[in-house]
Amino acid sequence: MAAFLAGPVTTIAFCWRLARRDGVTIGFTTHDRDLVIAGLAYRAAPGMLPSAVRLTDGLDADSMDVSGALAADAITGDDLMAGRWDGAAVRLFVIDWTAPDGDQLLLARGELGAVSIEGEAFTAELKGPAAILDRPVSEATSPECRARFGDARCRVDLAPRTRVTEIVAVVDDRTVDVASAATPPNAYGYGRLRWITGENSGLSNPLLRSAGNRLTLRDAPPFAVAPGTRIEIVEGCDRSFTACRDRFANTDNFRGEPHLPGNDLLTRYPGAS
Repeated sequence: MAAFLAGPVTTIAFCWRLARRDGVTIGFTTHDRDLVIAGLAYRAAPGMLPSAVRLTDGLDADSMDVSGALAADAITGDDLMAGRWDGAAVRLFVIDWTAPDGDQLLLARGELGAVSIEGEAFTAELKGPAAILDRPVSEATSPECRARFGDARCRVDLAPRTRVTEIVAVVDDRTVDVASAATPPNAYGYGRLRWITGENSGLSNPLLRSAGNRLTLRDAPPFAVAPGTRIEIVEGCDRSFTACRDRFANTDNFRGEPHLPGNDLLTRYPGAS
């Protein structure tokens, strides 16, 4: 237990540390002035307030809600809705504000979950480490590959299938033309586009299909796109056994059961077409 909790005078301040997946890190405190802790400035405004914190020593998932004010130079509603804060790592701890670099008492840590916005404030769910216990522990069979394209199970090298280029024309809110792209038909179908410059910088969009240098996104990006925007595009895979065999010659790492009979086997009978 932190020694400062035994003092006769209350000098406790709550502190929040939020680290986005793109490396942007900010801090907030409930103290009435800014604090600097381990080189990071924890701002007093806009503050963040925790609801009741529920921590357990069992196997139940820990969770809590956090609320805070939206500020143009800190957390904006547009960034929240665009998903920039999805999965951000969060630490909630208390310190003695008279010695901010001293002992810390960790109260909770985890990732930001569901976010809701009301007016100029937001509320977010904090998923603790035990929330991983809610995930399935075994995979279900499927005719399609369950590996993520290019991961340790798939083993397809994405380096030669990744290209940095720029947008030369915007056809509509989901279709763009790029300066250069891979030549195979629909090479970027089910692939990924990452925005390097522009208002969408740091965000990614799944690709639906491609035809030459024309790319179609599955969803429109959160912010408007302009010609000249630099992007990174990665080829995709439809996770079928045929694509794994014919396009990538990677059947040894196929993580599916394409030849396993499905439920329709129960309805088959001799002579059925």
